[in-house]
Amino acid sequence: MALYEMDQNSIRKLRETTFVSYGLKERGDIQRLLKERIEVIAPGTMVLAEEFGEWEASRRRIDLLGLDKDANLVVVELKRTEDGGHMELQALRYAAMVSTMTFDKVVEIYERHLGIDGADVEARTAILDFLEWDEVDEDSFAQDVRIVLASAEFSRELTTTVMWLNEHNLDITCVRLKPYDYDGRLILDVQPIIPLPEAEEYQVRVRDKVQKERKARESGRDLTRYDVFVDDDKYPNLAKRRAILAVFRGVYSKGANPEDVAKLIDWKPNLVRSAEGTLGSGEMYDAITEQLESEGKTSTAKRYFLADDELMHANGRTYALTKMWGRSTVEAMQVIVDKYSDLNVCFREAEI
Repeated sequence: MALYEMDQNSIRKLRETTFVSYGLKERGDIQRLLKERIEVIAPGTMVLAEEFGEWEASRRRIDLLGLDKDANLVVVELKRTEDGGHMELQALRYAAMVSTMTFDKVVEIYERHLGIDGADVEARTAILDFLEWDEVDEDSFAQDVRIVLASAEFSRELTTTVMWLNEHNLDITCVRLKPYDYDGRLILDVQPIIPLPEAEEYQVRVRDKVQKERKARESGRDLTRYDVFVDDDKYPNLAKRRAILAVFRGVYSKGANPEDVAKLIDWKPNLVRSAEGTLGSGEMYDAITEQLESEGKTSTAKRYFLADDELMHANGRTYALTKMWGRSTVEAMQVIVDKYSDLNVCFREAEI
């Protein structure tokens, strides 16, 4: 394959180049840039650590350690060489070494990573938010380790090995990062080569569905997703706590008072927090933080939906809905829908 520049008069092939010729280093440049834009090679992944190597009797380090939306650990290995070297064997060692990590250990690792980057984020809350979990579920956490290999090119030996390993239930993705020169600028062509999206998409979906169903059976955790409907608008494939937000905001958008809706869920304390005025996200965060501190509570305002398009305004006040629901979410949605049956808000299990 090649990249071309096309205008009204011609089609011109771009010249292939190398990272080395542009003075790009594997760790100092490529790794640093991909850490900030991990979705380029691993969509739906949260970076937990860079150059991770916290194990005894080994100097080996994982380029990037991540977590995906299914709570699987993700080992990312990068190579700027032209054939990928033996990165698949190296990544397998790393995957085995991190496979026994607990949630608390991952929180500890992420806290150190945030400290290095100077980010003002609470690690535990950030991970729970990313996973869309209300509480820690060790039985569903890190049940598998995915591997992502990124290189300018991959040898036939490497790709053959990876395909054989995937046939035996490993989950390895190879992403080709092909650099091109365009009038002195570096153009990067990013292509997943294993699995091929055109050929493997259906099998990947089926495999993921089977794995999720197995985890749900083993842990007893409900992973059902929901479609929410407000008049003719559909909010599809939502995790439970996103679904309750859509239902709550749905009846609110049709005129229901947030305080009245909250009273319906009488078994759930602190369902909503409110503050005087029409507040934005940052102001509401500060207001809830002040409330929690005055109540002597150690929980954080980040346990509430605080984005501007998630807040609700009524009666001269601003309202934020909790993210912490547990197993009562569907019951709460049904109570709200039944009470406001005339507002044309409903939900159902999402289609696979």
